[in-house]
Amino acid sequence: MVTVAKTAGFCFGVQRAVDMAEKACQEYGCIWALGDIIHNAHEVGRLEKLGVHKAEDVADIPDGVPVLIRAHGVPERVVQQLEQKGCRIVDATCPFVGKIHRIVREESEQGRRIIIIGSRNHPEVVGIQGWCGTSEVYETPEELRAALKKIGKNGENLQKIPVSVVAQTTINREIFDICGKIIKKQCTNAKIFGTICNATDERQAEARLLAGKSDIMIVIGDRKSSNTKRLYEISTSLCDHVLYIEDATGLTGNEIQGMEQPFIGITAGASTPAWIIKEVRNIMSEETRIETGSEDFAAMLEESFKTLNTGDKVTGTVLKITPNEVHVDLGVKHAAYIPTHELSDDPSFNAEESIHVGDDIEAVVVRVNDAEGTIVLSKKRVDQMKGWESIEDAKENKTIIEGKVNEENKGGVVANAFGIRVFIPASQTGIPKGQPLSQLVGQTARFRITEINRQRKRVVGSIRAVQQEERRAAAEKVWSEIEVGNEYTGTVKSLTSYGAFVDIGGVDGMIHISELSWGRIKHPSEVVNVGDTVNVYVIGLDRENKKISLGYKRPEDNPWNVFTANYEVGDTATVRILKFMPFGAFAQIIPGVDGLIHISQIANRRIEKPEDVLSKDEEVEAKIIDIDPEKQKVSLSIRALLNDDE
Repeated sequence: MVTVAKTAGFCFGVQRAVDMAEKACQEYGCIWALGDIIHNAHEVGRLEKLGVHKAEDVADIPDGVPVLIRAHGVPERVVQQLEQKGCRIVDATCPFVGKIHRIVREESEQGRRIIIIGSRNHPEVVGIQGWCGTSEVYETPEELRAALKKIGKNGENLQKIPVSVVAQTTINREIFDICGKIIKKQCTNAKIFGTICNATDERQAEARLLAGKSDIMIVIGDRKSSNTKRLYEISTSLCDHVLYIEDATGLTGNEIQGMEQPFIGITAGASTPAWIIKEVRNIMSEETRIETGSEDFAAMLEESFKTLNTGDKVTGTVLKITPNEVHVDLGVKHAAYIPTHELSDDPSFNAEESIHVGDDIEAVVVRVNDAEGTIVLSKKRVDQMKGWESIEDAKENKTIIEGKVNEENKGGVVANAFGIRVFIPASQTGIPKGQPLSQLVGQTARFRITEINRQRKRVVGSIRAVQQEERRAAAEKVWSEIEVGNEYTGTVKSLTSYGAFVDIGGVDGMIHISELSWGRIKHPSEVVNVGDTVNVYVIGLDRENKKISLGYKRPEDNPWNVFTANYEVGDTATVRILKFMPFGAFAQIIPGVDGLIHISQIANRRIEKPEDVLSKDEEVEAKIIDIDPEKQKVSLSIRALLNDDE
């Protein structure tokens, strides 16, 4: 299979320079250029035939003629020299390079030293140096480290002075990132500008993806082309068999010998004409004698120059993700990117988790900048379009949807569903009045859409409506299955003086206060609280009036059963005096079981009243002298123990 990189061939800046040269030739008949317009001998030869004359020095250019400044740009002094000669300047400097010129001039004016990471003798770098004051050029991280250690004759050191760092637009991103880390770590006053061309980043990123899966990688471009050399370096680090050729004559015909159905990747530098790429691709396709993995290159080239307009919906491939933007390949010559604030409206959106290099991504064109060759995209606007469709469909079909609650405001909460903000009024949150709505923030809620006003971008939802529907459905299920004796796990909803109401799954039942405890209690709150999860059982049903009586206390916990299992007549127990009556005193034997100590059994002498001898809450030893199982009554005697002692 043969696959040609979508970014292969002329970049925006090169295509712009070639177009301007052709147009100038038509307008003036011929034009002069300082050096090669682009680094490709074939294309330079074609342009010469159209009337482009090359000069290596300003002195070689006649006065008053039109002069094209190539995409690499030139030093400011060259522009001034041409103006002095009365030449008509056609400035084809790549907008990305022109931006660097502005940066270094402004930074130099502020007294900062310029550091350029790039190829020292490359015309672009030479041009950049001509727009600033003192500058240094470093090609590798090793060169930079060595320079930072040096101390000048006057004691000057780069680590101690203000420096501003730019990159040649076609340098390897990895080299620039390493240099940036070194400078950040060692320099005390540094400013780093990310000036690598977006198209270069995309081209290099696609080369990495393609080389990583290719058996053979072919890199096409002129030997003088800096960006082509970078593509070759990247490809050799990922693929064992890489060819660096200038055109189809560089192929031997034996590239795939011994390989069965190899995967062949093809990329090309920014100065390589489309016809050369097509020729190489066709030859390799014939050699493999299998269907190629890319579309007809002529059609692909035509597609790459299509015009995109604001509002167009497009699909592209993610090439790179940075903290500020996501670079996208749209198959056009413009460099496209999505700023992070255009990725999503959801505050919890995480780009690193949601988007990956190689993913297809849909977006809307926000702005096309032909001057800089860039396209700004928005993913969130596509999500909003789809979101509105989903929201409207949910309302029409009465579908329950989910959304994360992101904030609380004065009147309710705001959730995000399908990228659309949905307002849920406080009365529709399902939160009881008086309780904080903040408990919903950060939670995923289920709700129905109750109102849509697309013109005002207003959507209203209701969590309560879903809860009511679910409660009705649950209630129907409970009533269809409920029987006396059924056990349920429920939630205490409210308390009254006479009992507790419990939700057993869509239906409320009541536990009477007498069913809450085997002991005496004055209020249900002594046993349960609102919100408690409790295990209950059905002790009574009134289907006609939809009333359910629940039990909470368990037979096995019946204090009388505990008492009879542990005590019998004649046993001695430690009891606590509870209250006095004219005829005696009641005492607690165990919680829930009391006994009567008759006044005649309190002492071995005659007493007027029980409190003459006993005190409330006093603990005393008493003998069990009678148990009435039917009436569950116990008679106690202190006197019997006194007689026994005697």
